[in-house]
Amino acid sequence: MKERKYFGTDGVRGLVGAAPINPEFAMKLGWAAGRVLSQSGTKKVIIGKDTRISGYMLETALEAGLIAAGIDVVLLGPMPTPAVAYLAQTFRAEAGIVISASHNPYYDNGIKFFNGQGLKLDDAVELEIEAMLDEQMTCVASDKLGKASRLVSADGRYIEFCKSQFPQGLSLEGLKIVVDCANGATYHIAPSVMRELGAEVITHACEPNGVNINHECGATHVDTLKRKVLELKADVGIAYDGDGDRVMMVDHNGRVFDGDDLVYIIACQAAQDDNLGGGVVGTVMSNMGLENALKAKGIEFARSKVGDRYVMELLQQKGWKIGGESSGHVLNLDLISTGDGIISSLQVLAAMVAQNRTLQDLGAGFTKYPMKMINVRYTAGTDPTKAPEVLSAVAEVELALGDKGRVLLRKSGTEPVVRVMVEAEQEKIVIDSAQKIAAVVESMSKQTD
Repeated sequence: MKERKYFGTDGVRGLVGAAPINPEFAMKLGWAAGRVLSQSGTKKVIIGKDTRISGYMLETALEAGLIAAGIDVVLLGPMPTPAVAYLAQTFRAEAGIVISASHNPYYDNGIKFFNGQGLKLDDAVELEIEAMLDEQMTCVASDKLGKASRLVSADGRYIEFCKSQFPQGLSLEGLKIVVDCANGATYHIAPSVMRELGAEVITHACEPNGVNINHECGATHVDTLKRKVLELKADVGIAYDGDGDRVMMVDHNGRVFDGDDLVYIIACQAAQDDNLGGGVVGTVMSNMGLENALKAKGIEFARSKVGDRYVMELLQQKGWKIGGESSGHVLNLDLISTGDGIISSLQVLAAMVAQNRTLQDLGAGFTKYPMKMINVRYTAGTDPTKAPEVLSAVAEVELALGDKGRVLLRKSGTEPVVRVMVEAEQEKIVIDSAQKIAAVVESMSKQTD
């Protein structure tokens, strides 16, 4: 497969104003995508965005490029990423485009695509779009230009869809929930969903102003949410990230439940309902305690590479439905085609209601192994993970851990860093083992300078 120039594992992303996240490139990208997508179908694309101030600029540029290629554009305004995937399906659009940099600060932004089935574009299609970017931009004849319209009912449609994924006959009545929307795309969706299902909802970070998205709030900054849950004596807290595809939760005691915890709860409830449909997919970074806890329940577990794209690929290969990452990306493929923070949190809340148990109780069967991660920089173009000394140090630690721990060495895909990760039952052994391996990796890195 040819290496992609602009598309990463989650679309095109970068600093606003610098290439490629500028209006010139966005317009050309819209045109190139339009040219590729216009080869078949209804020639319709929907565009959603999060609440970053730069979304207006990029939305307008994309719109112009798509229309120049003869594509009709439906503008959704601020909408969660999974909502765009869902609406692309229901509108039978050629594609859905999301303008978002997910959990990044406001000064970053990105552009990612879904196909008409609500799935990320195939690598081959992304390569076609990249090849088209090298062509001279043209414009179709005036009578072939696309048209633009705005879907004012987008939020209502998605609220109803989310509610429909909560089991009939159950209600959130009696639950006090703190909802943190990261000043992002779920700010006008998630609180309404919870309230309409009967919960008492207290909102936090639901007042976006264009520059406060993800700022000390949301799924990547849960300290304020923890305090609010404790102060208000809430039953549970829920935190989404800027585009709504990640979720973290907090129990009534202030304990944070990450993606591993939530996957465990959702999978156990699905198994209890005889609706699991196979096993569960995590990543190489998923906690070993998750694997052991699921196996204790008779649930098969498999690991993919890091990234929700790879979790999705392995789920599809195995024909399974539930998977996720510790970062809070959780997939429920029988409900929606991509990671959805609102849908995932509703599945956890449904388990709480169905079993009449607290979030703390639902997570009691899963004990995390202590984990230590050390990042070691190395000279670009080298690979210290293949050095005999490093391999020997890893083998020595793995022998000592046996089946009560594991070691993972992997090179970062975005910077010259080797990530040394060790998990085991005892924290001191974890720290000592990780430091031992990291010291050897660092030594080999210096020798290659």
